Amino acid sequence: MSESATRADDWLDAVAWDAKGLVAAIAQERGTGKVLMMAWMNREALRLTSESGHAVYWSRSRERLWHKGESSGHQQVVHDIRLDCDGDVVLLEVEQRGGIACHTGRHSCFYRALDEDGGWRAVEPVLKDPDAIYSKG
Repeated sequence: MSESATRADDWLDAVAWDAKGLVAAIAQERGTGKVLMMAWMNREALRLTSESGHAVYWSRSRERLWHKGESSGHQQVVHDIRLDCDGDVVLLEVEQRGGIACHTGRHSCFYRALDEDGGWRAVEPVLKDPDAIYSKG
């Protein structure tokens, strides 16, 4: 790696990567401030997100980079990247293309609320059937 490339990536050293080289990333909707989802990023995902302006995450289940919207078409355009005071959480201010951030077909992954009886209830509707979003057809 060239010296200029190393210096260009120095900003990534401020992140408190966990033992697996990951950091939590929160996607927050630009304009509303609504939290859409939480995912994980490794160094490469954060660097690519910064360079491309589109959210790239690390999929722990697939063990590979995951470009948000690669199979659903529901991309996240990143307008701002922030790091919390401890350096262990990244906040992405995003424009959610297609209005669906969650693989369940909802606008946000945080669609369940704890009710008075101690149960979880859905407080956001399904906007599109997940089978239609992720069909191979």
